[in-house]
Amino acid sequence: MKTNAVRILESLKIPHQTIEYESNDDEIDAISVAKKINAEPETVFKTLVARNEKNEILVFVIPGNFELNYKKAAKACGSKSIELIKVKELQPLTGYIRGGCSPIGMKKEYPTFIDETALLNDNIYCSAGIRGMQLFISPENLAKVTKAVFADLI
Repeated sequence: MKTNAVRILESLKIPHQTIEYESNDDEIDAISVAKKINAEPETVFKTLVARNEKNEILVFVIPGNFELNYKKAAKACGSKSIELIKVKELQPLTGYIRGGCSPIGMKKEYPTFIDETALLNDNIYCSAGIRGMQLFISPENLAKVTKAVFADLI
C-alpha cells in the first residue's frame, strides 16, 4: 500500500523502507510500535502537532519513549508557549489520524522540528501515514523532505 508520505518520498527519489505491522486501536503509541517492529523505542519517532500563542500550527518529531518538553519546543520555534492540539483537530489539520500521523505529506506544510537525538542514528522510524506502517529513513532525509530543523525538544 502506498501512502501520501511514501508517494512523496518516491517522487523525490529519497531512500527509505516501509515496515508493516499488525495494528490495533489499543497499541498505537510509539513504544508499542517499537516492540512490534523489533526496534529500540528511542529510534521510533512520534509526530506531535501543536499550536503556539499566535495560533500557528507546528510539528514536533520526537523519540517515542520521551515526552515533549514544552519550554524547549517553544524556544526551538521562537514561540512564547505551545500546547498540543486536540485529537479531534488532527485529521482536519493534517489529513492523518492519531497513531498514523506522518510528518511527511500533511495537508499543509507546517514548520517542523525533529529532536536532535535523531542524528545519533543512521536511520529512524516514523509513521508512514497510516496505522500499521512505519517509514525507515535517515534523519537528514526526513529533515530534507519536511524542511525540518533539528532542535533540543526533550
